[in-house]
Amino acid sequence: MRAMTRLIIASNRTARPGEARPGGLAVALLDALNDRGGIWFGWSGEVLERETRGINLLVDGKVDFALANLTRREYEGYYLGYANRALWPVLHYRVDLAEFDDEAFSIYEDVNRRFGRLLAQLLRADDLVWIHDYHFFLLARELRYNNWRGPTGFFLHIPFPAPEVFAALPAHVQIARGLAEHDLVGFQTRRDTENFRRYMAEHHGAELQQDGWLRVFGRRLRAAAFPVGIDPDEIRRAATDASASAPAERLGRILEDRALVLGVDRMDYSKGLPQRLAAFGALLDNYDQLRGRVSYVQISPLSREEVNAYADLREEVDRLAGRINSEHADLTWTPIRYLVRGYPRETLAGLYRLARVGLVTPLRDGMNLVAKEFVAAQDPEDPGVLVLSEFAGAAEQLDAALLVNPHDVNAVAAAIWRALEMPADERIERWQALDSVIRDADVARWRNSFLDALTAAAAETRT
Repeated sequence: MRAMTRLIIASNRTARPGEARPGGLAVALLDALNDRGGIWFGWSGEVLERETRGINLLVDGKVDFALANLTRREYEGYYLGYANRALWPVLHYRVDLAEFDDEAFSIYEDVNRRFGRLLAQLLRADDLVWIHDYHFFLLARELRYNNWRGPTGFFLHIPFPAPEVFAALPAHVQIARGLAEHDLVGFQTRRDTENFRRYMAEHHGAELQQDGWLRVFGRRLRAAAFPVGIDPDEIRRAATDASASAPAERLGRILEDRALVLGVDRMDYSKGLPQRLAAFGALLDNYDQLRGRVSYVQISPLSREEVNAYADLREEVDRLAGRINSEHADLTWTPIRYLVRGYPRETLAGLYRLARVGLVTPLRDGMNLVAKEFVAAQDPEDPGVLVLSEFAGAAEQLDAALLVNPHDVNAVAAAIWRALEMPADERIERWQALDSVIRDADVARWRNSFLDALTAAAAETRT
């Protein structure tokens, strides 16, 4: 790759220069832009009542932030509507929660079309375009319509479901054609990659070739897995920093000598929160000797409250937590502390280090970086145990965790019990295996491996 090639990143949300960028992933993308110069293009976060044209260009060193606004109609149809009421549930295998609305899809198309036109005006012939996530399934198609012929890759951060599930989307053909306009399509796991290839073969007659290549809709492209990583050293520093240790020490005083079981998730039906609470309730029912010896802290900041399914979920979680506490608490012990708010990453890292068990049990997840951050934050001499859903993308890599089926409440309860009773030598052995994985496949390797593969794929498709 030539040193002067600019990187162009397109994602639904970006941040203005100087704003905090939550999570190591955003920092990694920004590092890539700073290395070679480029543009981060996406929605500004602004919702306006009246239509606006053009973009706001803000400069920070070698990076241009190109920000476009949404109108109220676009926000409700494109973002809340099609992206979060149709795509998100289907991609997480929840067709029962999906709302298929032709007008919402039309607005989704319109936003992709407008954003594609705006981005195309900024591109140079030798740029490298990297599009992120399900909000922009159709963006590459619009770039091609606007005569962009350069290298273009796509990365899906959430799952790609089995072919019969994805085909439930009434607009799945249009989305498939949009994805086929890329030179490289990246997924979190081998399972997601194979689901995509099977879908293209079964529904569109794709010719499947070796090493992830396929030919479909008159184009040749490659599909491959690129598991997202973290910066483990940054998490470890955060976990031992004074700003992290103070809140952890306060919680430790509250817990006294009780073991901490910790869950950290957005309030989302994909995370399996009701099943997880039920499993902790079963733990208390099935292992009476744990009474007063264990406390479960669940941190679940709210998200997408405008979507009915999320409001219903919160009511269910509130009810379950209250019932379990009312059945098991006594004057000196509250089994569940359920916190509907977010905390800084440094605070979370300190809590991960304090926890005896990290409970990461989504019903379906693209990767789940909380699992990796929990591992990175541990004390090597006295690590906690990760209980991980087999349906999280991270399970493909973190097989030294205690893997569970999140739907099997009693099995999850048994895994928590095993984690709490696990001897130190086994905890250390498992942690060392997990730590080795997250260090070998960190976020920098993810970023660089995708960009290298995109450059190679684009060169092959153009020979």
